Amino acid sequence: MLLWSLIAITAGLPVLGHPPESSPPQSSSSPPAVTSVRLPRAHAHNDYLHKRPLFEALELGFGSVEADVFLQGNELRVAHTVFDLRRERTLKALYLDPLKSWIRDHGGQIYPDGSGIWLLIDIKSDAEATYRQIHGQLEEFAEIISSVRDGEFTARPVTVVISGNRPVEFMRAQRFRLAGIDGRPGDLESNDPTHLIPWISTDWKSHFRWRGAGPLPAEEQQRLAEFVSRCENQGRQLRFWGTPDQREVWRQLWDSRVSLLGTDNLNGLARFQREQITTEP
Repeated sequence: MLLWSLIAITAGLPVLGHPPESSPPQSSSSPPAVTSVRLPRAHAHNDYLHKRPLFEALELGFGSVEADVFLQGNELRVAHTVFDLRRERTLKALYLDPLKSWIRDHGGQIYPDGSGIWLLIDIKSDAEATYRQIHGQLEEFAEIISSVRDGEFTARPVTVVISGNRPVEFMRAQRFRLAGIDGRPGDLESNDPTHLIPWISTDWKSHFRWRGAGPLPAEEQQRLAEFVSRCENQGRQLRFWGTPDQREVWRQLWDSRVSLLGTDNLNGLARFQREQITTEP
């Protein structure tokens, strides 16, 4: 495995990206106990929409969390749309400060086995301006953030990936980075190193018609296997967004070795993945 691999709509059915309505999310003043089962393939989609952003995912053992970010003035506000922006809901308040505290309180690591967590930051505003602000904030937390200096990767407990509006060329030109780029299928044709493009993400619906009813058609099974094989061969993580959020689909993605399974149903996916881990030889 390469470096970054080590950190490594059917009606009536819930679909990823459309979480159920819930009470307003709240941060937590004290982190919960760490689960005994680590789930490196579990990705908390739109994590900030949960009642306790970050901490619910951490206590369940999730290997990845996602936050949408808007630049408003000099602040990075976490929200799904501009109508949801709130002064107190910032990247630092919901993720960076809590992660630093969590690592301090857990012996300098995220999980007991020493494994870290991915933090996917999805830029919703201007790509370069927002990323510059993100980079500046990440520098304040450099002691916990994986970095790349002159092509040399240094692993730390939190590894950041930039998605959404991505300033690809700006990031490619940086000699010092605290984040990688969430790539797209076209990037599988490139020779970019995995420290620059550690992930390949794409919309499930752009490649597959299957929504979980019956078996995955043979043609689509082959297409999925090719995605997985190419990402594995290059040491990149594979993630699909827009997948139906249900066990039948999780099962297909799990059995097909897709790197990261996204969900809005944290408890449901955690339960499913724990079942797979405990029954595997």
